[in-house]
Amino acid sequence: MAELNFNSGDYVKLRLALEEREGILLESQDSSIILLKLESGYNIGIPKENILDAKLINKFKEEKKETKIINTEGKPSIGLIITGGTIASKLDPKTGGVKPLTEVSEFLKFYPEILDITNIKKIDVPFMIASESMTSEHWIKIAETAEKMLDDPEIKGIIITHGTDFLAYTASALAFMIKDLNKPIVLTYSQKSVDRASSDAQLNLQCAARMALSDCAEVMIVGHASINDDFCFALPATKTRKLHSSRRDAFKAVNDTPIAKIWPEKIEFLKTHNVRNNKKPILDKSFSDKVALIKFYPGQTPDILDFYALKYKGVVIEASGLGHLPVSESGNSWIPTIKKHIKNGFVICAAAQTIFGRLDPLVYSNGRELLDAGVIFLEDMLAETALVKLSYVLGHYGWKIKVNEKMLENIAGELKTNLTLDSQ
Repeated sequence: MAELNFNSGDYVKLRLALEEREGILLESQDSSIILLKLESGYNIGIPKENILDAKLINKFKEEKKETKIINTEGKPSIGLIITGGTIASKLDPKTGGVKPLTEVSEFLKFYPEILDITNIKKIDVPFMIASESMTSEHWIKIAETAEKMLDDPEIKGIIITHGTDFLAYTASALAFMIKDLNKPIVLTYSQKSVDRASSDAQLNLQCAARMALSDCAEVMIVGHASINDDFCFALPATKTRKLHSSRRDAFKAVNDTPIAKIWPEKIEFLKTHNVRNNKKPILDKSFSDKVALIKFYPGQTPDILDFYALKYKGVVIEASGLGHLPVSESGNSWIPTIKKHIKNGFVICAAAQTIFGRLDPLVYSNGRELLDAGVIFLEDMLAETALVKLSYVLGHYGWKIKVNEKMLENIAGELKTNLTLDSQ
Protein backbone atom coordinates (compact mmCIF):
# COMPACT_ATOMS: atom_id res chain seq x y z
CA MET A 1 0.00 0.00 0.00
CA ALA A 2 1.35 3.43 -0.99
CA GLU A 3 2.13 6.21 1.48
CA LEU A 4 -0.57 8.90 1.22
CA ASN A 5 0.68 12.20 2.63
CA PHE A 6 -1.89 14.39 0.89
CA ASN A 7 -4.64 16.76 2.01
CA SER A 8 -8.22 17.09 0.81
CA GLY A 9 -8.37 19.34 -2.21
CA ASP A 10 -5.04 18.14 -3.62
CA TYR A 11 -5.02 16.88 -7.21
CA VAL A 12 -3.39 13.44 -7.23
CA LYS A 13 -2.64 10.46 -9.46
CA LEU A 14 -3.19 7.01 -7.99
CA ARG A 15 -1.77 3.81 -9.50
CA LEU A 16 -3.87 0.70 -9.00
CA ALA A 17 -3.22 -2.86 -10.11
CA LEU A 18 -4.85 -2.48 -13.54
CA GLU A 19 -5.24 1.27 -14.06
CA GLU A 20 -4.37 4.78 -12.96
CA ARG A 21 -6.84 7.32 -11.62
CA GLU A 22 -6.48 11.11 -11.40
CA GLY A 23 -8.66 13.52 -9.51
CA ILE A 24 -9.25 15.76 -6.52
CA LEU A 25 -8.82 14.16 -3.12
CA LEU A 26 -11.97 14.55 -1.01
CA GLU A 27 -12.66 14.26 2.68
CA SER A 28 -13.64 10.71 3.60
CA GLN A 29 -15.62 9.57 6.63
CA ASP A 30 -13.98 6.13 6.37
CA SER A 31 -10.25 6.19 7.02
CA SER A 32 -9.77 3.04 4.94
CA ILE A 33 -11.29 4.59 1.81
CA ILE A 34 -9.84 7.26 -0.46
CA LEU A 35 -12.48 9.44 -2.11
CA LEU A 36 -11.57 10.91 -5.47
CA LYS A 37 -13.46 13.37 -7.69
CA LEU A 38 -12.75 12.53 -11.32
CA GLU A 39 -12.61 14.96 -14.25
CA SER A 40 -16.04 13.67 -15.27
CA GLY A 41 -17.50 15.10 -12.07
CA TYR A 42 -18.22 11.69 -10.55
CA ASN A 43 -16.83 10.62 -7.18
CA ILE A 44 -15.32 7.20 -6.60
CA GLY A 45 -14.12 5.40 -3.47
CA ILE A 46 -10.90 3.37 -3.55
CA PRO A 47 -9.75 1.11 -0.69
CA LYS A 48 -6.33 2.31 0.50
CA GLU A 49 -4.99 -1.24 0.31
CA ASN A 50 -5.54 -1.24 -3.48
CA ILE A 51 -3.34 1.82 -4.10
CA LEU A 52 0.14 0.78 -5.23
CA ASP A 53 1.56 4.24 -5.76
CA ALA A 54 0.45 7.87 -5.40
CA LYS A 55 1.74 11.12 -6.85
CA LEU A 56 0.85 14.73 -6.04
CA ILE A 57 0.05 16.70 -9.21
CA ASN A 58 -1.21 19.99 -7.74
CA LYS A 59 -1.44 21.04 -4.13
CA PHE A 60 -4.70 22.68 -3.11
CA LYS A 61 -4.45 26.39 -2.32
CA GLU A 62 -7.31 28.36 -0.77
CA GLU A 63 -8.14 31.23 -3.11
CA LYS A 64 -7.74 34.75 -1.76
CA LYS A 65 -11.08 36.54 -1.72
CA GLU A 66 -11.58 40.10 -2.91
CA THR A 67 -14.56 42.41 -2.65
CA LYS A 68 -13.93 44.78 -5.56
CA ILE A 69 -16.85 45.19 -7.99
CA ILE A 70 -15.75 45.11 -11.62
CA ASN A 71 -17.35 47.77 -13.82
CA THR A 72 -17.51 47.85 -17.62
CA GLU A 73 -17.66 51.43 -18.85
CA GLY A 74 -19.94 52.31 -21.73
CA LYS A 75 -22.36 49.42 -21.31
CA PRO A 76 -25.90 49.65 -19.86
CA SER A 77 -26.14 48.67 -16.21
CA ILE A 78 -28.15 46.05 -14.36
CA GLY A 79 -28.63 45.11 -10.73
CA LEU A 80 -27.81 41.60 -9.49
CA ILE A 81 -29.48 39.95 -6.49
CA ILE A 82 -27.80 36.74 -5.32
CA THR A 83 -29.91 34.47 -3.10
CA GLY A 84 -28.13 31.12 -3.42
CA GLY A 85 -28.72 28.01 -5.46
CA THR A 86 -26.36 26.10 -7.70
CA ILE A 87 -25.79 29.05 -10.04
CA ALA A 88 -24.20 30.92 -7.14
CA SER A 89 -22.12 27.94 -6.01
CA LYS A 90 -18.81 26.32 -6.85
CA LEU A 91 -17.19 22.98 -6.24
CA ASP A 92 -15.79 22.49 -2.75
CA PRO A 93 -12.64 20.47 -3.48
CA LYS A 94 -12.51 19.19 0.07
CA THR A 95 -15.98 17.66 0.20
CA GLY A 96 -16.88 17.11 -3.45
CA GLY A 97 -20.06 19.11 -2.92
CA VAL A 98 -20.70 22.77 -3.68
CA LYS A 99 -20.40 25.89 -1.55
CA PRO A 100 -21.81 29.37 -2.15
CA LEU A 101 -20.08 32.18 -4.03
CA THR A 102 -20.50 34.82 -1.37
CA GLU A 103 -17.93 37.31 -2.64
CA VAL A 104 -18.85 39.67 -5.49
CA SER A 105 -15.47 39.41 -7.25
CA GLU A 106 -15.55 35.64 -6.94
CA PHE A 107 -18.95 35.53 -8.63
CA LEU A 108 -17.71 37.71 -11.49
CA LYS A 109 -14.55 35.63 -11.78
CA PHE A 110 -16.69 32.63 -12.69
CA TYR A 111 -19.01 34.65 -14.95
CA PRO A 112 -16.80 37.16 -16.82
CA GLU A 113 -18.85 36.79 -20.02
CA ILE A 114 -21.74 38.73 -18.49
CA LEU A 115 -19.51 41.81 -18.53
CA ASP A 116 -19.41 41.59 -22.34
CA ILE A 117 -23.15 42.34 -22.30
CA THR A 118 -23.71 44.65 -19.37
CA ASN A 119 -22.17 46.58 -16.53
CA ILE A 120 -23.19 45.40 -13.07
CA LYS A 121 -23.80 48.57 -11.11
CA LYS A 122 -25.02 46.99 -7.91
CA ILE A 123 -24.89 43.55 -6.35
CA ASP A 124 -26.92 42.67 -3.27
CA VAL A 125 -26.84 39.42 -1.31
CA PRO A 126 -29.89 39.65 1.01
CA PHE A 127 -29.28 36.04 2.10
CA MET A 128 -27.76 32.79 0.85
CA ILE A 129 -30.17 29.92 1.29
CA ALA A 130 -31.41 26.80 -0.46
CA SER A 131 -34.78 27.40 -2.10
CA GLU A 132 -36.48 24.66 -0.05
CA SER A 133 -35.72 26.68 3.08
CA MET A 134 -37.41 29.86 1.85
CA THR A 135 -40.59 31.31 3.31
CA SER A 136 -42.71 34.30 2.38
CA GLU A 137 -40.33 36.41 4.46
CA HIS A 138 -37.57 35.61 1.98
CA TRP A 139 -39.84 36.49 -0.95
CA ILE A 140 -40.53 39.85 0.70
CA LYS A 141 -36.81 40.46 1.29
CA ILE A 142 -36.07 39.81 -2.39
CA ALA A 143 -38.89 42.15 -3.43
CA GLU A 144 -37.67 44.91 -1.10
CA THR A 145 -34.15 44.56 -2.49
CA ALA A 146 -35.49 44.67 -6.05
CA GLU A 147 -37.65 47.73 -5.32
CA LYS A 148 -34.57 49.78 -4.42
CA MET A 149 -32.89 48.80 -7.68
CA LEU A 150 -36.01 49.59 -9.71
CA ASP A 151 -35.84 53.17 -8.38
CA ASP A 152 -32.31 53.64 -9.75
CA PRO A 153 -32.55 55.24 -13.22
CA GLU A 154 -29.16 53.83 -14.25
CA ILE A 155 -30.22 50.22 -13.60
CA LYS A 156 -32.01 48.95 -16.70
CA GLY A 157 -33.13 45.63 -15.23
CA ILE A 158 -32.57 43.10 -12.47
CA ILE A 159 -31.24 39.55 -12.41
CA ILE A 160 -32.02 37.31 -9.42
CA THR A 161 -30.03 34.07 -9.02
CA HIS A 162 -32.00 31.34 -7.29
CA GLY A 163 -32.12 27.62 -6.57
CA THR A 164 -34.20 25.60 -9.03
CA ASP A 165 -36.46 23.44 -6.87
CA PHE A 166 -38.79 26.16 -5.58
CA LEU A 167 -37.95 28.92 -8.03
CA ALA A 168 -41.49 28.95 -9.43
CA TYR A 169 -42.91 29.90 -6.02
CA THR A 170 -40.59 32.91 -5.70
CA ALA A 171 -41.28 34.03 -9.27
CA SER A 172 -45.03 33.92 -8.63
CA ALA A 173 -44.68 35.79 -5.35
CA LEU A 174 -42.73 38.63 -7.00
CA ALA A 175 -45.29 38.84 -9.81
CA PHE A 176 -48.09 39.34 -7.27
CA MET A 177 -46.13 41.66 -4.99
CA ILE A 178 -44.71 44.21 -7.42
CA LYS A 179 -47.40 46.35 -9.05
CA ASP A 180 -46.76 48.66 -12.02
CA LEU A 181 -43.43 47.04 -12.80
CA ASN A 182 -41.31 49.41 -14.89
CA LYS A 183 -38.29 47.24 -15.79
CA PRO A 184 -37.43 43.57 -16.37
CA ILE A 185 -36.98 41.28 -13.37
CA VAL A 186 -35.30 38.05 -14.46
CA LEU A 187 -34.87 35.00 -12.25
CA THR A 188 -32.26 32.52 -13.43
CA TYR A 189 -30.64 29.32 -12.23
CA SER A 190 -28.38 26.42 -13.10
CA GLN A 191 -28.70 22.68 -12.69
CA LYS A 192 -24.92 22.22 -12.37
CA SER A 193 -22.39 24.57 -10.83
CA VAL A 194 -20.35 26.78 -13.14
CA ASP A 195 -17.05 24.97 -12.55
CA ARG A 196 -18.39 21.72 -14.01
CA ALA A 197 -17.79 21.10 -17.70
CA SER A 198 -21.46 20.42 -18.45
CA SER A 199 -22.79 23.43 -16.52
CA ASP A 200 -25.77 25.34 -17.89
CA ALA A 201 -24.93 28.39 -15.79
CA GLN A 202 -23.01 30.50 -18.32
CA LEU A 203 -25.66 30.53 -21.05
CA ASN A 204 -28.49 31.05 -18.55
CA LEU A 205 -26.79 34.07 -16.99
CA GLN A 206 -25.81 35.62 -20.33
CA CYS A 207 -29.35 35.25 -21.66
CA ALA A 208 -30.72 36.60 -18.37
CA ALA A 209 -28.50 39.67 -18.80
CA ARG A 210 -29.74 40.18 -22.36
CA MET A 211 -33.35 39.92 -21.17
CA ALA A 212 -32.73 42.29 -18.25
CA LEU A 213 -31.71 44.95 -20.78
CA SER A 214 -34.79 44.43 -22.97
CA ASP A 215 -38.00 46.47 -23.04
CA CYS A 216 -39.97 43.66 -21.36
CA ALA A 217 -41.29 44.90 -18.00
CA GLU A 218 -42.25 41.47 -16.66
CA VAL A 219 -41.17 39.06 -13.94
CA MET A 220 -39.63 36.16 -15.87
CA ILE A 221 -37.71 32.92 -15.48
CA VAL A 222 -34.85 32.54 -17.97
CA GLY A 223 -33.11 29.23 -18.66
CA HIS A 224 -32.14 26.67 -21.28
CA ALA A 225 -34.80 25.99 -23.91
CA SER A 226 -33.34 22.55 -24.70
CA ILE A 227 -30.61 20.21 -23.49
CA ASN A 228 -28.18 21.95 -25.85
CA ASP A 229 -26.23 25.16 -25.33
CA ASP A 230 -28.08 27.01 -28.07
CA PHE A 231 -30.62 29.47 -26.66
CA CYS A 232 -32.87 30.13 -23.67
CA PHE A 233 -36.54 30.85 -23.11
CA ALA A 234 -37.97 33.70 -21.08
CA LEU A 235 -40.92 32.12 -19.28
CA PRO A 236 -43.89 33.84 -17.56
CA ALA A 237 -43.50 33.92 -13.78
CA THR A 238 -46.92 32.56 -12.81
CA LYS A 239 -47.25 29.97 -15.60
CA THR A 240 -43.96 28.08 -15.29
CA ARG A 241 -43.08 24.86 -13.52
CA LYS A 242 -39.93 22.79 -13.02
CA LEU A 243 -40.76 19.58 -14.89
CA HIS A 244 -37.48 17.67 -14.68
CA SER A 245 -35.13 16.99 -11.79
CA SER A 246 -31.85 17.49 -13.64
CA ARG A 247 -32.19 18.43 -17.34
CA ARG A 248 -30.97 21.81 -18.50
CA ASP A 249 -34.42 22.61 -19.90
CA ALA A 250 -36.12 21.69 -16.63
CA PHE A 251 -38.52 24.66 -16.70
CA LYS A 252 -41.47 24.81 -19.08
CA ALA A 253 -44.39 27.17 -19.57
CA VAL A 254 -47.64 25.38 -18.66
CA ASN A 255 -50.89 26.34 -20.41
CA ASP A 256 -48.96 29.26 -21.87
CA THR A 257 -46.12 30.05 -24.25
CA PRO A 258 -42.64 31.50 -23.65
CA ILE A 259 -42.31 35.25 -23.78
CA ALA A 260 -39.16 35.14 -25.88
CA LYS A 261 -36.26 33.14 -27.29
CA ILE A 262 -32.93 34.55 -26.16
CA TRP A 263 -29.36 34.23 -27.35
CA PRO A 264 -26.43 36.08 -25.73
CA GLU A 265 -26.50 38.45 -28.72
CA LYS A 266 -30.23 38.91 -29.44
CA ILE A 267 -33.87 38.36 -28.43
CA GLU A 268 -36.83 37.11 -30.45
CA PHE A 269 -40.14 37.93 -28.78
CA LEU A 270 -42.84 35.30 -29.19
CA LYS A 271 -45.85 37.20 -27.83
CA THR A 272 -46.97 40.59 -26.59
CA HIS A 273 -45.67 41.75 -23.22
CA ASN A 274 -45.70 44.69 -20.85
CA VAL A 275 -43.07 47.21 -21.90
CA ARG A 276 -40.57 49.34 -20.03
CA ASN A 277 -42.23 52.47 -18.60
CA ASN A 278 -41.85 55.38 -16.20
CA LYS A 279 -44.26 54.16 -13.54
CA LYS A 280 -43.19 53.91 -9.93
CA PRO A 281 -43.52 50.28 -8.78
CA ILE A 282 -45.72 49.64 -5.78
CA LEU A 283 -44.69 46.93 -3.34
CA ASP A 284 -47.60 44.97 -1.87
CA LYS A 285 -46.03 42.50 0.53
CA SER A 286 -48.93 41.08 2.51
CA PHE A 287 -48.75 37.31 2.86
CA SER A 288 -50.19 34.70 5.20
CA ASP A 289 -48.22 31.52 5.83
CA LYS A 290 -51.37 29.81 7.16
CA VAL A 291 -52.10 28.08 3.86
CA ALA A 292 -51.30 24.61 2.59
CA LEU A 293 -51.12 22.54 -0.58
CA ILE A 294 -52.68 19.07 -0.50
CA LYS A 295 -52.47 16.43 -3.20
CA PHE A 296 -55.53 14.19 -3.37
CA TYR A 297 -54.95 10.47 -3.85
CA PRO A 298 -57.38 7.51 -4.08
CA GLY A 299 -58.61 6.48 -0.65
CA GLN A 300 -57.68 9.77 1.03
CA THR A 301 -60.21 10.69 3.71
CA PRO A 302 -61.61 14.19 4.29
CA ASP A 303 -60.43 14.35 7.89
CA ILE A 304 -57.19 15.84 6.58
CA LEU A 305 -59.24 19.04 6.29
CA ASP A 306 -60.06 18.80 10.01
CA PHE A 307 -56.33 18.90 10.71
CA TYR A 308 -55.60 21.95 8.57
CA ALA A 309 -58.72 23.87 9.60
CA LEU A 310 -57.47 23.94 13.20
CA LYS A 311 -54.54 26.30 12.48
CA TYR A 312 -54.74 27.29 8.83
CA LYS A 313 -56.87 29.77 6.90
CA GLY A 314 -57.15 27.83 3.68
CA VAL A 315 -55.87 25.06 1.43
CA VAL A 316 -55.34 24.35 -2.25
CA ILE A 317 -56.22 20.78 -3.15
CA GLU A 318 -54.65 19.21 -6.22
CA ALA A 319 -57.81 17.47 -7.38
CA SER A 320 -58.15 14.80 -10.05
CA GLY A 321 -59.71 15.00 -13.49
CA LEU A 322 -61.53 18.27 -14.08
CA GLY A 323 -61.40 19.03 -10.37
CA HIS A 324 -62.95 15.99 -8.72
CA LEU A 325 -62.97 14.65 -5.18
CA PRO A 326 -65.17 11.88 -3.69
CA VAL A 327 -68.75 13.13 -3.30
CA SER A 328 -72.16 11.79 -2.29
CA GLU A 329 -72.10 8.84 -4.68
CA SER A 330 -69.10 7.33 -2.85
CA GLY A 331 -68.74 5.90 0.61
CA ASN A 332 -66.01 8.42 1.34
CA SER A 333 -67.78 11.68 0.51
CA TRP A 334 -65.86 14.89 1.20
CA ILE A 335 -68.95 17.07 0.86
CA PRO A 336 -70.08 17.21 4.54
CA THR A 337 -66.56 18.01 5.76
CA ILE A 338 -66.03 20.62 3.06
CA LYS A 339 -69.34 22.33 3.84
CA LYS A 340 -68.62 22.36 7.57
CA HIS A 341 -65.25 24.05 7.23
CA ILE A 342 -66.25 26.52 4.52
CA LYS A 343 -69.20 27.57 6.70
CA ASN A 344 -66.67 28.32 9.46
CA GLY A 345 -64.61 30.54 7.17
CA PHE A 346 -62.03 28.05 5.93
CA VAL A 347 -61.09 28.56 2.27
CA ILE A 348 -60.87 25.51 0.01
CA CYS A 349 -59.57 25.85 -3.55
CA ALA A 350 -59.07 23.24 -6.25
CA ALA A 351 -56.18 23.13 -8.75
CA ALA A 352 -55.33 20.47 -11.30
CA GLN A 353 -52.84 17.76 -10.43
CA THR A 354 -52.78 16.94 -14.15
CA ILE A 355 -50.73 20.14 -14.68
CA PHE A 356 -51.99 20.84 -18.22
CA GLY A 357 -55.58 21.77 -19.04
CA ARG A 358 -58.33 23.54 -17.16
CA LEU A 359 -60.66 22.57 -14.32
CA ASP A 360 -64.36 22.64 -15.13
CA PRO A 361 -66.87 21.82 -12.38
CA LEU A 362 -69.83 21.84 -14.76
CA VAL A 363 -68.96 18.82 -16.89
CA TYR A 364 -69.92 16.13 -14.34
CA SER A 365 -72.20 16.05 -11.30
CA ASN A 366 -69.15 15.45 -9.10
CA GLY A 367 -67.79 18.91 -9.92
CA ARG A 368 -71.18 20.55 -9.54
CA GLU A 369 -71.55 19.14 -6.00
CA LEU A 370 -68.15 20.52 -5.02
CA LEU A 371 -68.94 23.89 -6.57
CA ASP A 372 -72.25 24.06 -4.70
CA ALA A 373 -70.40 23.20 -1.49
CA GLY A 374 -68.24 26.30 -1.90
CA VAL A 375 -65.00 24.97 -3.42
CA ILE A 376 -63.21 27.60 -5.55
CA PHE A 377 -62.18 26.05 -8.88
CA LEU A 378 -58.98 27.76 -10.05
CA GLU A 379 -59.36 27.04 -13.76
CA ASP A 380 -55.87 26.54 -15.31
CA MET A 381 -53.85 28.01 -12.44
CA LEU A 382 -50.77 26.00 -11.49
CA ALA A 383 -50.92 24.49 -8.01
CA GLU A 384 -47.69 26.24 -6.94
CA THR A 385 -48.98 29.57 -8.15
CA ALA A 386 -52.33 28.89 -6.47
CA LEU A 387 -50.65 28.33 -3.12
CA VAL A 388 -48.69 31.57 -3.42
CA LYS A 389 -51.78 33.48 -4.54
CA LEU A 390 -53.93 32.12 -1.70
CA SER A 391 -51.17 33.16 0.72
CA TYR A 392 -51.18 36.61 -0.88
CA VAL A 393 -54.97 37.00 -0.88
CA LEU A 394 -55.45 35.82 2.71
CA GLY A 395 -52.62 38.07 3.83
CA HIS A 396 -54.73 41.14 3.02
CA TYR A 397 -57.04 42.48 5.66
CA GLY A 398 -60.60 42.65 4.35
CA TRP A 399 -60.09 40.35 1.36
CA LYS A 400 -61.45 37.29 3.18
CA ILE A 401 -65.04 38.30 2.40
CA LYS A 402 -64.27 38.41 -1.32
CA VAL A 403 -61.74 35.58 -1.53
CA ASN A 404 -63.63 33.83 -4.35
CA GLU A 405 -63.54 37.00 -6.44
CA LYS A 406 -59.86 37.66 -5.70
CA MET A 407 -58.71 34.09 -6.39
CA LEU A 408 -60.39 34.22 -9.81
CA GLU A 409 -59.14 37.72 -10.63
CA ASN A 410 -56.27 37.59 -13.13
CA ILE A 411 -53.78 39.63 -11.11
CA ALA A 412 -50.42 38.58 -12.60
CA GLY A 413 -51.19 36.51 -15.69
CA GLU A 414 -51.89 33.37 -13.65
CA LEU A 415 -55.10 32.60 -15.57
CA LYS A 416 -55.53 32.10 -19.31
CA THR A 417 -59.08 32.94 -20.30
CA ASN A 418 -58.76 31.56 -23.84
CA LEU A 419 -57.52 28.11 -22.82
CA THR A 420 -59.60 25.17 -24.07
CA LEU A 421 -60.08 21.89 -22.20
CA ASP A 422 -57.58 20.06 -24.41
CA SER A 423 -54.93 22.80 -24.48
CA GLN A 424 -51.39 21.89 -23.53
